[in-house]
Amino acid sequence: MEISPILTVAAKEFRDRIRNRWVLAVALVFTVFSLVIAYFGGAQQGAVGLRSIEFTIASLVSLVIYLIPLIALLLGFDAIVGERERGSLDLLLALPITRLELLLGKYLGLALALTLSTLAGFGLVAVLLWRHMNANALFHYVGFMLSSVLLGLAFLSLAVLISVLARDRTRASGLAIAVWFFFVLVFDLLLLGVLVTTGGRFAGDAFAWLLLLNPADVFRILNVFSLEDVRTLYGLASVVPASLGNPAAMGAVMLAWIVVPLALANWRFKP
Repeated sequence: MEISPILTVAAKEFRDRIRNRWVLAVALVFTVFSLVIAYFGGAQQGAVGLRSIEFTIASLVSLVIYLIPLIALLLGFDAIVGERERGSLDLLLALPITRLELLLGKYLGLALALTLSTLAGFGLVAVLLWRHMNANALFHYVGFMLSSVLLGLAFLSLAVLISVLARDRTRASGLAIAVWFFFVLVFDLLLLGVLVTTGGRFAGDAFAWLLLLNPADVFRILNVFSLEDVRTLYGLASVVPASLGNPAAMGAVMLAWIVVPLALANWRFKP
């Protein structure tokens, strides 16, 4: 495997996203939604305006869990299958580039575009709110931004895997939406249903460890446990054991969610 072909493909993917203003559009979406949620996040408690960093992060976590996975899946679902449908995949593979190099180049280019838009959007919010943040609050907000990037990269890996597995773009888009529904909406409901059905016998560490099978839940744990007030607000203090509150461990789990789907995509993409 050589670095040069990977970087060439990655640069082309990134330039394409810059040229069609995708990065700018997503950054503006993150900025607008973040400011609205940060300002009106306490409306249901009868208060509006900028509040503490704990409440700001708690409000933004919900936004990220719904929005970033969807954007990442829509960004990468046609990375490979799109080239196959356009008839350009065989042409690309006829060049001095391996399938692994093409796959990694596609992923890195899309990952760079997603990372830049995420950091730009949330970073602009930090600039606008810096007067309301002390050093400790800024530290936690930076951690929130980095974990948001990891969440996006994890779902982008799933999107690339879908793109390799699907036979056409229509099926790939359907699978991408199904994956979003499962991990963002259905997974937690299934666990809750099992918990209620078993009368709580399923509670405890086993329940908490199953949360690691969902990158959205890993992201939630990673941010909730960083701030005690947020942890209490979400009610996870009695559900998730303290052993899962290690940011390094949760970061490693998130990295696994990035690497494993890519490894499976590479395995399936081999001739």
